[in-house]
Amino acid sequence: MTRVLTSGAGPGVIALALALLVLTYLLLSPGPARLPRDRRRPPSARPSALTGATDTATKLVDTILRRRGADNSIAAALENAGLTTRVQDFAFLVGIGALVAATIGLLLGGPLLALPLAVSAPLIAKIALRVLASRRRVAFADQLDDSLQLMASSLRAGHSLLQALASVATEAEEPTSTEFARIINETRVGRPLNEALDETAERMGSEDFNWVTQAIVINREVGGNLADVLDGVGHTIRERNQIRRQVKVLAAEGKMSVYVLMALPVGIASFLWLTNPAYLAPFTQSLLGYGLLALSLVMFVIGGVWLRKTARIKF
Repeated sequence: MTRVLTSGAGPGVIALALALLVLTYLLLSPGPARLPRDRRRPPSARPSALTGATDTATKLVDTILRRRGADNSIAAALENAGLTTRVQDFAFLVGIGALVAATIGLLLGGPLLALPLAVSAPLIAKIALRVLASRRRVAFADQLDDSLQLMASSLRAGHSLLQALASVATEAEEPTSTEFARIINETRVGRPLNEALDETAERMGSEDFNWVTQAIVINREVGGNLADVLDGVGHTIRERNQIRRQVKVLAAEGKMSVYVLMALPVGIASFLWLTNPAYLAPFTQSLLGYGLLALSLVMFVIGGVWLRKTARIKF
């Protein structure tokens, strides 16, 4: 009898023991890890003191430029140079550069050197923008014949004019791709295609692209095979570019002569000032000497302008 009770109570005891173990685990286990509520949405990163000061300074510069009406001209210069920098940021960097240059000049030579260095910073920035814009326009002119060939191929494949322009914006190189993408974006927001093309020709200073614009406008008014028209214009532009390169090569010798003639008096004067300062001392010891220096500087500028006009061939 005892054996029967023992054998019948064995499974119940085991089940009870397992239940106690599970209950103990549930009560004593730490449970799943939970992220604290304050860490679920971390607070937004606060800008540093330097960032805040920079933002305040750029906003002040933007306000000053808007009041003086200089923001549009600077924006146009940045746009022509292909830079995406904001106007206030560019002006702020130029101001910082002028301040640094003035500090260096003040430490090295006093106020007489600090003022020219401070004025040179905006001039250097302006010259740099013009150089970038000039290079961008030259690159656009060199890529124009290939762009027209690509447009003509797209039109022959059955694409529309906007699709042909979009293919150039996708497959061409800079700056052609950027300019054509801008044309597409402007037409998508409702601007007439003729105006977008005219503005691009004016912005890039390209007479050849102005011809392309006129050809497209005439074709849209009277009809015809635009692909053949673009091929003809592209052939003309390609020959003009070839002649332009030949003229540039032939004029390279004259430009090099201009550089040598302009650098010769400066080099000789610098060499004499370093090796024998007493030879040039009379020019700084009398009124007549200062007058001769001023006269030589004026003649130097006039000669440089005349040589530049002579060696520069407008094509």
